[in-house]
Amino acid sequence: MFSKLLPATFCLLLLTQAAHAFAPTTQKVTDNVYAIVGDTGERTPENQGMNNTSGFIITNDGVVLVDSSATEASAKMLEDAVKTVTDKPIKQVINIGVQDHHWMGNSYFLAQKIPVSALAKTVESQKNQEPMNRMRLSSGIGGKPEDLKVEFPSETFDGDEKTLSIGGTEMSLRYLGDAHFPGDAVLWLPKEKVVFTGDTVFNDRMLGVLPDISNVKDWQATFKKVAELQPEHIIPGHGNPNDWATAQKNTGDYLDWLVTNVGKSLEEMEDLGDAVKRLSADETFSFLKMAKELHGRNVHQTYLQLEAE
Repeated sequence: MFSKLLPATFCLLLLTQAAHAFAPTTQKVTDNVYAIVGDTGERTPENQGMNNTSGFIITNDGVVLVDSSATEASAKMLEDAVKTVTDKPIKQVINIGVQDHHWMGNSYFLAQKIPVSALAKTVESQKNQEPMNRMRLSSGIGGKPEDLKVEFPSETFDGDEKTLSIGGTEMSLRYLGDAHFPGDAVLWLPKEKVVFTGDTVFNDRMLGVLPDISNVKDWQATFKKVAELQPEHIIPGHGNPNDWATAQKNTGDYLDWLVTNVGKSLEEMEDLGDAVKRLSADETFSFLKMAKELHGRNVHQTYLQLEAE
Protein backbone atom coordinates (compact mmCIF):
# COMPACT_ATOMS: atom_id res chain seq x y z
CA MET A 1 0.00 0.00 0.00
CA PHE A 2 2.81 2.38 0.94
CA SER A 3 4.56 1.87 -2.40
CA LYS A 4 1.36 2.74 -4.26
CA LEU A 5 0.80 5.93 -2.28
CA LEU A 6 4.39 7.13 -2.46
CA PRO A 7 4.37 8.40 -6.09
CA ALA A 8 1.18 10.42 -5.51
CA THR A 9 2.53 11.79 -2.23
CA PHE A 10 5.81 12.66 -3.89
CA CYS A 11 4.05 14.47 -6.74
CA LEU A 12 1.97 16.42 -4.24
CA LEU A 13 5.13 17.40 -2.39
CA LEU A 14 6.72 18.62 -5.61
CA LEU A 15 3.65 20.67 -6.46
CA THR A 16 3.62 22.19 -2.99
CA GLN A 17 7.29 23.06 -3.24
CA ALA A 18 6.78 24.54 -6.70
CA ALA A 19 3.90 26.66 -5.49
CA HIS A 20 6.13 28.15 -2.81
CA ALA A 21 9.17 28.61 -5.06
CA PHE A 22 7.77 31.93 -6.29
CA ALA A 23 6.56 34.93 -4.33
CA PRO A 24 5.43 38.29 -5.71
CA THR A 25 6.97 41.56 -4.54
CA THR A 26 4.97 44.13 -2.63
CA GLN A 27 5.66 47.79 -3.41
CA LYS A 28 4.35 50.83 -1.57
CA VAL A 29 2.77 53.39 -3.92
CA THR A 30 1.20 55.84 -1.44
CA ASP A 31 0.58 55.72 2.32
CA ASN A 32 -2.36 53.35 1.92
CA VAL A 33 -1.94 51.88 -1.58
CA TYR A 34 0.34 49.00 -2.53
CA ALA A 35 1.13 47.08 -5.70
CA ILE A 36 1.69 43.32 -5.75
CA VAL A 37 4.00 42.58 -8.68
CA GLY A 38 4.09 39.09 -10.13
CA ASP A 39 6.24 37.60 -12.87
CA THR A 40 6.66 39.54 -16.10
CA GLY A 41 7.16 36.35 -18.11
CA GLU A 42 4.86 33.46 -18.88
CA ARG A 43 2.52 31.51 -16.61
CA THR A 44 4.36 28.67 -14.90
CA PRO A 45 3.65 26.02 -12.26
CA GLU A 46 5.83 28.06 -9.91
CA ASN A 47 3.90 31.33 -10.24
CA GLN A 48 0.52 29.58 -10.58
CA GLY A 49 -0.51 32.04 -13.30
CA MET A 50 0.51 35.18 -11.41
CA ASN A 51 2.40 36.79 -14.27
CA ASN A 52 0.65 40.10 -13.73
CA THR A 53 0.36 42.96 -11.25
CA SER A 54 -2.45 43.57 -8.79
CA GLY A 55 -2.57 45.49 -5.52
CA PHE A 56 -4.53 46.62 -2.52
CA ILE A 57 -5.86 49.63 -0.63
CA ILE A 58 -5.79 49.88 3.17
CA THR A 59 -8.96 51.60 4.42
CA ASN A 60 -10.29 52.35 7.90
CA ASP A 61 -12.50 49.26 7.72
CA GLY A 62 -10.02 46.82 6.19
CA VAL A 63 -8.29 45.98 2.93
CA VAL A 64 -9.69 46.26 -0.59
CA LEU A 65 -7.88 43.80 -2.86
CA VAL A 66 -7.78 44.66 -6.55
CA ASP A 67 -8.10 41.44 -8.55
CA SER A 68 -7.77 37.93 -7.18
CA SER A 69 -5.03 36.34 -9.33
CA ALA A 70 -5.41 33.18 -11.39
CA THR A 71 -5.80 30.22 -9.03
CA GLU A 72 -6.53 29.48 -5.40
CA ALA A 73 -2.79 29.00 -4.86
CA SER A 74 -1.85 32.39 -6.31
CA ALA A 75 -4.81 34.03 -4.54
CA LYS A 76 -3.23 32.77 -1.31
CA MET A 77 -0.01 34.49 -2.40
CA LEU A 78 -1.91 37.77 -2.64
CA GLU A 79 -3.35 37.24 0.82
CA ASP A 80 0.13 36.55 2.18
CA ALA A 81 1.46 39.70 0.50
CA VAL A 82 -1.22 41.79 2.20
CA LYS A 83 -0.28 40.29 5.58
CA THR A 84 3.33 41.47 5.19
CA VAL A 85 2.04 45.06 5.29
CA THR A 86 -1.02 45.15 7.54
CA ASP A 87 -2.94 43.09 10.08
CA LYS A 88 -6.24 44.41 8.75
CA PRO A 89 -8.34 41.73 7.04
CA ILE A 90 -9.33 41.71 3.39
CA LYS A 91 -12.90 43.00 3.35
CA GLN A 92 -13.54 43.37 -0.36
CA VAL A 93 -12.16 42.13 -3.67
CA ILE A 94 -12.72 44.11 -6.87
CA ASN A 95 -12.21 42.52 -10.30
CA ILE A 96 -11.06 44.98 -12.96
CA GLY A 97 -9.67 42.54 -15.52
CA VAL A 98 -11.01 39.84 -17.83
CA GLN A 99 -7.91 37.74 -18.46
CA ASP A 100 -7.49 34.71 -16.17
CA HIS A 101 -4.86 36.09 -13.81
CA HIS A 102 -7.10 38.99 -12.80
CA TRP A 103 -10.10 37.05 -11.51
CA MET A 104 -9.93 33.27 -11.64
CA GLY A 105 -8.72 33.17 -8.02
CA ASN A 106 -12.10 34.52 -6.86
CA SER A 107 -13.13 31.19 -5.33
CA TYR A 108 -10.40 31.47 -2.67
CA PHE A 109 -11.91 34.68 -1.28
CA LEU A 110 -15.55 33.76 -1.83
CA ALA A 111 -14.97 30.65 0.30
CA GLN A 112 -14.05 33.04 3.13
CA LYS A 113 -17.30 34.98 2.60
CA ILE A 114 -15.37 37.96 1.23
CA PRO A 115 -17.48 39.72 -1.43
CA VAL A 116 -16.08 40.09 -4.93
CA SER A 117 -17.38 42.98 -7.05
CA ALA A 118 -17.07 44.02 -10.69
CA LEU A 119 -18.85 45.95 -13.39
CA ALA A 120 -21.49 43.83 -15.15
CA LYS A 121 -19.73 44.56 -18.44
CA THR A 122 -16.52 43.04 -17.09
CA VAL A 123 -18.30 39.94 -15.79
CA GLU A 124 -20.07 39.41 -19.10
CA SER A 125 -16.69 39.35 -20.82
CA GLN A 126 -15.23 37.07 -18.14
CA LYS A 127 -18.00 34.58 -18.88
CA ASN A 128 -17.44 34.83 -22.63
CA GLN A 129 -13.69 34.33 -22.28
CA GLU A 130 -13.78 31.67 -19.57
CA PRO A 131 -13.21 28.61 -21.83
CA MET A 132 -10.22 30.22 -23.51
CA ASN A 133 -8.89 31.48 -20.17
CA ARG A 134 -9.13 27.97 -18.74
CA MET A 135 -7.18 26.55 -21.66
CA ARG A 136 -4.43 29.19 -21.49
CA LEU A 137 -4.05 28.95 -17.74
CA SER A 138 -4.01 25.15 -17.53
CA SER A 139 -1.50 25.02 -20.37
CA GLY A 140 0.84 27.30 -18.43
CA ILE A 141 0.56 25.84 -14.95
CA GLY A 142 -0.22 22.22 -15.83
CA GLY A 143 -3.33 20.19 -15.22
CA LYS A 144 -6.72 19.94 -16.90
CA PRO A 145 -8.91 22.96 -17.70
CA GLU A 146 -11.93 21.34 -16.07
CA ASP A 147 -10.05 20.95 -12.78
CA LEU A 148 -9.75 24.70 -12.28
CA LYS A 149 -12.22 26.08 -9.75
CA VAL A 150 -13.73 29.20 -11.26
CA GLU A 151 -16.30 31.52 -9.69
CA PHE A 152 -17.60 34.84 -10.95
CA PRO A 153 -18.01 37.97 -8.79
CA SER A 154 -20.76 37.87 -6.19
CA GLU A 155 -21.80 41.49 -6.84
CA THR A 156 -22.07 43.35 -10.14
CA PHE A 157 -22.73 46.98 -11.05
CA ASP A 158 -24.61 48.08 -14.15
CA GLY A 159 -23.32 50.93 -16.29
CA ASP A 160 -19.82 52.13 -17.08
CA GLU A 161 -19.01 53.67 -13.69
CA LYS A 162 -19.60 52.90 -10.03
CA THR A 163 -18.44 55.16 -7.22
CA LEU A 164 -17.58 53.31 -4.02
CA SER A 165 -16.75 54.59 -0.54
CA ILE A 166 -15.11 51.89 1.54
CA GLY A 167 -13.67 52.62 4.96
CA GLY A 168 -13.42 56.32 4.24
CA THR A 169 -11.62 55.84 0.92
CA GLU A 170 -13.37 56.96 -2.25
CA MET A 171 -12.77 55.02 -5.44
CA SER A 172 -14.35 54.87 -8.85
CA LEU A 173 -14.65 51.66 -10.86
CA ARG A 174 -14.80 52.64 -14.53
CA TYR A 175 -15.08 51.10 -17.97
CA LEU A 176 -13.34 53.53 -20.31
CA GLY A 177 -13.29 51.25 -23.35
CA ASP A 178 -11.88 47.88 -24.39
CA ALA A 179 -8.17 47.30 -23.91
CA HIS A 180 -6.25 44.02 -23.82
CA PHE A 181 -9.62 42.31 -23.42
CA PRO A 182 -13.16 43.58 -24.02
CA GLY A 183 -14.67 44.71 -20.72
CA ASP A 184 -11.40 45.58 -18.99
CA ALA A 185 -11.95 48.30 -16.37
CA VAL A 186 -9.84 50.62 -14.21
CA LEU A 187 -10.07 51.60 -10.54
CA TRP A 188 -9.46 55.31 -9.91
CA LEU A 189 -8.63 56.78 -6.50
CA PRO A 190 -9.11 60.54 -7.01
CA LYS A 191 -7.69 61.73 -3.69
CA GLU A 192 -4.54 59.64 -4.01
CA LYS A 193 -4.25 60.26 -7.78
CA VAL A 194 -3.73 56.51 -8.17
CA VAL A 195 -5.19 54.40 -10.96
CA PHE A 196 -5.17 50.62 -11.12
CA THR A 197 -5.19 50.28 -14.89
CA GLY A 198 -5.37 46.53 -15.25
CA ASP A 199 -4.26 45.46 -18.71
CA THR A 200 -4.78 48.88 -20.24
CA VAL A 201 -1.15 49.51 -19.25
CA PHE A 202 1.85 47.19 -19.50
CA ASN A 203 5.06 48.39 -17.85
CA ASP A 204 8.48 46.75 -18.19
CA ARG A 205 7.22 44.12 -20.66
CA MET A 206 5.64 44.38 -24.08
CA LEU A 207 1.87 44.16 -24.41
CA GLY A 208 0.29 41.45 -26.50
CA VAL A 209 -2.30 41.94 -29.24
CA LEU A 210 -4.40 38.78 -29.02
CA PRO A 211 -6.17 37.43 -32.13
CA ASP A 212 -9.93 38.06 -32.09
CA ILE A 213 -9.70 39.65 -28.62
CA SER A 214 -7.49 42.76 -28.55
CA ASN A 215 -8.42 45.63 -30.87
CA VAL A 216 -5.42 47.93 -31.23
CA LYS A 217 -7.31 51.11 -32.09
CA ASP A 218 -9.84 50.59 -29.30
CA TRP A 219 -6.99 49.98 -26.87
CA GLN A 220 -5.24 53.13 -28.09
CA ALA A 221 -8.42 55.20 -27.49
CA THR A 222 -8.94 53.69 -24.03
CA PHE A 223 -5.36 54.46 -23.03
CA LYS A 224 -5.91 58.10 -23.93
CA LYS A 225 -9.03 58.20 -21.75
CA VAL A 226 -7.01 56.96 -18.79
CA ALA A 227 -4.59 59.83 -19.44
CA GLU A 228 -7.46 62.28 -19.05
CA LEU A 229 -7.69 61.32 -15.38
CA GLN A 230 -4.24 62.90 -14.95
CA PRO A 231 -3.03 60.19 -12.56
CA GLU A 232 0.23 60.58 -10.68
CA HIS A 233 0.65 56.91 -9.81
CA ILE A 234 0.05 53.98 -12.16
CA ILE A 235 -0.43 50.41 -10.98
CA PRO A 236 -0.38 48.55 -14.30
CA GLY A 237 -1.72 45.16 -15.27
CA HIS A 238 1.84 43.98 -15.81
CA GLY A 239 5.14 45.26 -14.48
CA ASN A 240 6.12 47.71 -11.78
CA PRO A 241 4.09 50.70 -10.59
CA ASN A 242 5.34 53.98 -11.97
CA ASP A 243 4.26 57.40 -13.25
CA TRP A 244 2.26 58.33 -16.33
CA ALA A 245 5.35 59.18 -18.36
CA THR A 246 6.51 55.59 -17.97
CA ALA A 247 3.10 54.23 -18.93
CA GLN A 248 3.12 56.45 -22.00
CA LYS A 249 6.58 55.24 -23.00
CA ASN A 250 5.89 51.55 -22.43
CA THR A 251 2.30 51.28 -23.65
CA GLY A 252 0.91 54.46 -25.21
CA ASP A 253 3.85 55.08 -27.50
CA TYR A 254 3.88 51.45 -28.60
CA LEU A 255 0.16 51.43 -29.45
CA ASP A 256 0.68 54.67 -31.40
CA TRP A 257 3.67 53.11 -33.19
CA LEU A 258 1.66 50.07 -34.24
CA VAL A 259 -1.29 52.07 -35.56
CA THR A 260 0.88 54.63 -37.36
CA ASN A 261 3.49 52.36 -38.91
CA VAL A 262 1.25 49.47 -39.87
CA GLY A 263 -1.26 52.01 -41.19
CA LYS A 264 1.40 53.52 -43.46
CA SER A 265 2.31 50.04 -44.66
CA LEU A 266 -1.29 49.46 -45.72
CA GLU A 267 -1.53 52.88 -47.39
CA GLU A 268 1.51 51.96 -49.44
CA MET A 269 -0.08 48.57 -50.25
CA GLU A 270 2.81 46.66 -48.76
CA ASP A 271 2.28 42.89 -48.64
CA LEU A 272 1.53 41.39 -45.21
CA GLY A 273 4.63 39.22 -45.18
CA ASP A 274 6.91 42.07 -46.25
CA ALA A 275 5.36 44.44 -43.72
CA VAL A 276 5.76 42.00 -40.85
CA LYS A 277 9.36 41.23 -41.81
CA ARG A 278 10.31 44.91 -42.12
CA LEU A 279 8.49 46.26 -39.07
CA SER A 280 9.44 43.32 -36.86
CA ALA A 281 13.06 44.31 -37.32
CA ASP A 282 12.41 47.72 -35.76
CA GLU A 283 14.06 47.82 -32.32
CA THR A 284 12.46 50.98 -30.94
CA PHE A 285 10.76 48.98 -28.18
CA SER A 286 13.34 46.24 -27.76
CA PHE A 287 13.99 47.51 -24.22
CA LEU A 288 10.71 45.88 -23.16
CA LYS A 289 10.82 42.32 -21.87
CA MET A 290 9.33 39.73 -24.27
CA ALA A 291 9.69 42.10 -27.23
CA LYS A 292 11.42 39.38 -29.21
CA GLU A 293 8.52 36.97 -28.68
CA LEU A 294 5.65 39.44 -29.12
CA HIS A 295 6.58 42.30 -31.44
CA GLY A 296 6.26 40.41 -34.72
CA ARG A 297 2.95 38.89 -33.66
CA ASN A 298 1.63 42.32 -32.71
CA VAL A 299 2.57 43.74 -36.09
CA HIS A 300 0.86 40.82 -37.81
CA GLN A 301 -2.37 41.19 -35.84
CA THR A 302 -2.43 44.97 -36.25
CA TYR A 303 -2.05 44.60 -40.02
CA LEU A 304 -5.00 42.18 -40.18
CA GLN A 305 -7.17 44.45 -38.04
CA LEU A 306 -6.44 47.64 -39.96
CA GLU A 307 -6.80 45.85 -43.28
CA ALA A 308 -10.27 44.64 -42.27
CA GLU A 309 -11.54 48.18 -41.53
